[in-house]
Amino acid sequence: MKLREKDYENILQDLKSVALGMSVTVRFERGDFKGGYCILEESRVVVINKLSTAQRKVSILAGALQELGLQAETLSGKTRMIFETLEEE
Repeated sequence: MKLREKDYENILQDLKSVALGMSVTVRFERGDFKGGYCILEESRVVVINKLSTAQRKVSILAGALQELGLQAETLSGKTRMIFETLEEE
């Protein structure tokens, strides 16, 4: 299934909501990096390069949430499909 940029933007919003529910802060910053998960002053943070494409942002955030233990079964629709694709890699 081919997804459009708008689909990735919607999936990104879904994943940001999931992250918030997991007490994970998602930050979009400029810099010479791709992004990923870290612990900053005892807070769980995912930093994503704001200049990345929506598809890349989804990939980084989904990968970080997977690292934090999120299971695909808790997601629905296209968001779940993207997450399951990452689990297979």
